[in-house]
Amino acid sequence: MRIIAGKHKGRVLHAPKNLPVRPTTDKAKEALFNILENQYDFSSLKILDLFSGTGNITYEFLSRGAADVTAVDINYNCCTYIKQQAEKLDFKVTVTKNEIFKFIVGCENKYDLIFADPPYDFKKINQLPEQIFQNDLLNKSGLLIIEHSNKINLDLFENFKEKRKYGQSAFSFFHA
Repeated sequence: MRIIAGKHKGRVLHAPKNLPVRPTTDKAKEALFNILENQYDFSSLKILDLFSGTGNITYEFLSRGAADVTAVDINYNCCTYIKQQAEKLDFKVTVTKNEIFKFIVGCENKYDLIFADPPYDFKKINQLPEQIFQNDLLNKSGLLIIEHSNKINLDLFENFKEKRKYGQSAFSFFHA
């Protein structure tokens, strides 16, 4: 895994092999950030990374100037790895170990951008946009991005705007 752009551009990070993760590919990550960088100044955003795994997306936001990022994962080893890497890279990030739906229901913050990358076999993927919007986690004009298998369609949700495919992966975009 490598950081594509920003302060730590080109930096390669080696995650432990025993983490239960499927990091976003460099190709998909680069395409996603090309879209986002044309629309947002990350330094002014409050960002939430759900199912953060190795922190791949979190580091990319932080490297590109984001100052307020929260990473949430249920796996203790993933959370520990994110904290260790953030310290090495001199990044400030809030790392929370929690089951995603418990976090969503209990969350009192609002975010400008939420990125969620659940496992491809995650059975409750349809509940993600529902829960995020029902619990009012996005600020006005906020953006939710869910990464998923390109075989899944989330376009029936009211706030759905578009789907972009990159190989076996897809990003579904939802606006508040």
